[in-house]
Amino acid sequence: DEEALAKLIYYPRRTIRQLKRAGEYNEDWQKTSIYRLVTVCRAISSKYSRAKVREKLPQSFAGIISETLWMDYSDPDKQAYFNEILATILETGVEELFIQDLCKLIRDLTIDSLHIIGDIFDRGPRADRVMDELMNFHDVDIQWGNHDITWMGAAAGSRVCICNVLRIAISYNGFDQLEDGYGINLRPLSMFASEVYGKDPCKRFMPHDLSQNIYDTVDPMLAAKMHKAVTIMQFKLEGQTIRRHPEYHMEHRNFLEQIDYAAGTVMLDGKKRKLQDKNFPTVDPEDPLKLTPAEEELLRTLQTSFTHSERLRRQVDFLYTNGSMYKSCNGNLLYHGCIPMLPDGSFETVDFAGEPASGKQLMDLLEKKVLQASYMEEDTPEKRVMTDLMWYLSCGPKSPLFGRDRITTFECSFVDDKKKTEVVRNPYYALSEREDICKKILDEFEVPGESRHIINGHMLEDPKDGELPIRAGGMLYVIDGGLTRAHRKDLEFAGYALIYNSHHLALAKHKPFDENGGTTPEVTITEEMVQRVMISDTDEGRELEQKISDLKELMEAYRNGTLSEKMR
Repeated sequence: DEEALAKLIYYPRRTIRQLKRAGEYNEDWQKTSIYRLVTVCRAISSKYSRAKVREKLPQSFAGIISETLWMDYSDPDKQAYFNEILATILETGVEELFIQDLCKLIRDLTIDSLHIIGDIFDRGPRADRVMDELMNFHDVDIQWGNHDITWMGAAAGSRVCICNVLRIAISYNGFDQLEDGYGINLRPLSMFASEVYGKDPCKRFMPHDLSQNIYDTVDPMLAAKMHKAVTIMQFKLEGQTIRRHPEYHMEHRNFLEQIDYAAGTVMLDGKKRKLQDKNFPTVDPEDPLKLTPAEEELLRTLQTSFTHSERLRRQVDFLYTNGSMYKSCNGNLLYHGCIPMLPDGSFETVDFAGEPASGKQLMDLLEKKVLQASYMEEDTPEKRVMTDLMWYLSCGPKSPLFGRDRITTFECSFVDDKKKTEVVRNPYYALSEREDICKKILDEFEVPGESRHIINGHMLEDPKDGELPIRAGGMLYVIDGGLTRAHRKDLEFAGYALIYNSHHLALAKHKPFDENGGTTPEVTITEEMVQRVMISDTDEGRELEQKISDLKELMEAYRNGTLSEKMR
């Protein structure tokens, strides 16, 4: 019964639809469910003031729900009154809407604030739908991930970011998101790929998952050709970007200029490696980074699709207005990737176009630049510099959103898989498991409180023998939520969520989604509060105390004559 009730609260419309099909949506079920939902809602709302609960009440049933929440059920007359309310709801046929509103209220009261630690666009086939849900949530903030920033760059018209998001979406068979979700016109790309790679089997570019498209099924062979076509364009554009920005120090990742096209080899890290795919019909060995006229025309068309997608624009605007590089909240520091560090534990200074910065200053500087990009005029040199930076943030070795020396797209696409390329992570990832380093980072970001934590995303960690993703004596939580199937080694595990309330911290270990229920996460309390956290102990409480102090000073100023009240 508990699992069924949880499923109803999570997905009321879907659950009711299934019950109707099964012939189980009857008056007894309706009465029982409404009573149980009211009971749950009373328990959850009890910790809040009535004023706060009223703010969250659905307009359509605000009066009725408030009556059911705050009446005294020990009084027989009140119990009879509730039964009359219930009978009227059923008699008028609005029970389904009432149940849906109760479920939403329970969800809204259960989760006061939602923090998303990045990479919404790398956690499943329909990020567009996830974004719609987040945009309807009452209080949400996002700490940008490297995949999020790439989509933000693509929406801003960055051709290298456009190719990057297309490559990933096509490689994971995400055509529904591109075409049905954002209205991206992929026909020119499919025609180009069919013409240029018509006889190329493109074996190394086959989609990873063929089961997810509903609205736009694409032949796997055509998808592979599209995948290869956009990958080659991406490498050309990345090479051009690296040339424009020597300060990125990424010359070793300019792959197309390091290929011996006659011999079919490439120089990687000073070693000659054999190419497993040697067909480059659009690459001029004398000028490998030059786009063909057909590629130029194709990119103009794709750029127009991305910059004119209304839904993508709305969602990216939400990422700008509700997102940031990091967030400090109630003694917790939240960010997606890392704080670049040197092996000795000092913060690494990173220089972007003559503006060296490290630690908090670096994060603030990068956030400022990303926000500036959203307001700049289109097709200007300044805009391109900013969107180039957004590409760097998605994959650059000194990017706080990435934190690795390379992304191995080229190696996986063209080089023998048996010789795995070693990826070097920023020293932060090893150092952050030490308590002294976590304290140093928290001090750098001026995070207050006795019990402080770093909440870190980005790193995908499968549970091992019941081990929880907690490091540095409980100061560091390395969590990643909503793992898509493609990222899961353990198919019974779908990421973590961290729960913070006035009593404790707890980790929720998610299960893969199941339409029939059984997806309630396994919750483990990881830290009990020494004493219950009061409103005065929170950031919001401190702001309220400051406002009260300001009002007292204002009142005193009027009383002692420092300020005079203007009479009307």
